[in-house]
Amino acid sequence: MKVAIGGPLKLAFRPWVEGLENIPAEGPAVLASNHLSFSDSFFLPAVLDRKVTFIAKAEYFTTPGVKGRMTAAFFKGVGQLPVDRSGARGAGEAAIKSGIEVLERGELFGIYPEGTRSPDGRLYRGKPGGLARVALATGAPVIPVAMIDTEKIQPPGQVMPKLMRPGIRIGRPLDFSRYQGMEHDRFVLRAVTDEVMYEIMKLSGQEYVDMYATAMKRQLTEAAKAEKEAEKAAKAALARAEKEQAEKLRAAMEQSDRRRTERGSGP
Repeated sequence: MKVAIGGPLKLAFRPWVEGLENIPAEGPAVLASNHLSFSDSFFLPAVLDRKVTFIAKAEYFTTPGVKGRMTAAFFKGVGQLPVDRSGARGAGEAAIKSGIEVLERGELFGIYPEGTRSPDGRLYRGKPGGLARVALATGAPVIPVAMIDTEKIQPPGQVMPKLMRPGIRIGRPLDFSRYQGMEHDRFVLRAVTDEVMYEIMKLSGQEYVDMYATAMKRQLTEAAKAEKEAEKAAKAALARAEKEQAEKLRAAMEQSDRRRTERGSGP
């Protein structure tokens, strides 16, 4: 990944980086980052000397056909771990297990506490499951990371990426050893997650929204659907009004024609 993708990425986009000294030269650590773009998982590893392992949905690895095999080979090549989202507790448990395994090998594990990409560039509430449980179960430090402007490189619907300089700010490691053994306490998980999100907010300068990004995406989807239905209803109403107007005009013209005919047939 660093040779085939990392080099060209750095050459083409020239990402700037602050806080590289906060990444340990060896040993496990959790990199907790905001999530603005699909490219976040490539820019961050590209600027580090060490390997970073992220998780990816299993569908990227199991899609049939030539395109599916190429996609699977790509994600395997860049060190992504497949997570099966089926089952009773879905991706959460799978992500936690994968993260613990990576950290127990003494490697870097990358995770997005928001759980999905930000729909509007703001920073959303972190989900308390994966990040905090992995950190507390392993004792690994959590390093907050802020991706800057990556969402502007290739906005949704844009085919060709825009050549511009994204940024990466890496904060100081956070030690949660005081909560060791409390990874099943939901109040502790919430406190750890909120502390990490606060540090990410300070690094990124993003506006913070105290709701989950998935909930906001649902709201935006429902609003777009309602707007589309309202537009459709408005067009239908306009079409009905135009039809009624045309019928009234035709009736008026027919009545006028009858009157002229009656006048023409008189004595």
